[in-house]
Amino acid sequence: MKDKKRAMGRGLGAILNAESKTNINSASDEGAKNLVGNIVEVPIEDIYANPNQPRTYFDEKALNDLAESIKSLGIIQPVTLRKDGGKFEIISGERRFRASKIAGLASIPAYIRLVNDQELLEMALVENIQREDLDPIEVALTYQRLLDEVGMTQENLSQRVGKERSTITNSVRLLKLSPDIQNGIRSGQISAGHGRAIMSLDTDEKRQNLFERIIKDQLNVRQAEQLASQLKNSQEKDQPAKQSIIPNHFKKAQKSLSDILNVNVEIKTSANGKKGKIVLDFKNEEELENILAHIR
Repeated sequence: MKDKKRAMGRGLGAILNAESKTNINSASDEGAKNLVGNIVEVPIEDIYANPNQPRTYFDEKALNDLAESIKSLGIIQPVTLRKDGGKFEIISGERRFRASKIAGLASIPAYIRLVNDQELLEMALVENIQREDLDPIEVALTYQRLLDEVGMTQENLSQRVGKERSTITNSVRLLKLSPDIQNGIRSGQISAGHGRAIMSLDTDEKRQNLFERIIKDQLNVRQAEQLASQLKNSQEKDQPAKQSIIPNHFKKAQKSLSDILNVNVEIKTSANGKKGKIVLDFKNEEELENILAHIR
């Protein structure tokens, strides 16, 4: 025989009447203190998902497994909801909410918060970032949303989520990788450490080549970093020295000086051609004296 599960909190009807259920929208409204901070049983039909929920993928098998657990043990941890008129929007716990619907529950225990849209987004994102099953790209996307949509600085975000600022910077940089490489990180083909090694290269083509080498040769992060360093050093050695283009009037001046001094003369200019230097190539003391005689 099945034991009837004891509810974790009182039903809304025991706390609020129909009128106050709709009218409580801020902490200063009458009756708010009876609702906020308490665990209450909220009808599932009154709950809806946050359309801006950071988590977009819910594994169907895992949801069904959780639903079976809920049928057997009930909900161990309440969800967190935002009161929205007579309805309630999910701040955190959408997975538990979905599994509870599968399990056939009529109501679920919840903490109620009274927050505005900005606070809702921040709470949902910060709660999301604390989960242990996020892949590195999902973490980076969540950081980026906190920076862009909530308007946090990296310093603020560092304090808010308890991570070093450098950790956040390195995480967000992964979003500059191509979708192919990002998918490789999300699927576990390569790690975030591999991704940072790939990011050290300066073109998409080189990054893609290193990505494919990592997978093909099953390189660890240290090996990937060494290969990236080799590719960068090789590129610098193979890069031909840039030859500055000398304007015609400089060429004429170069030839005139060479004819007058009877030595090889080279005029070198800066990249913008506005300044430069004259190099006089003398082979012996006699040629040097000849140059000096013309200068005097």
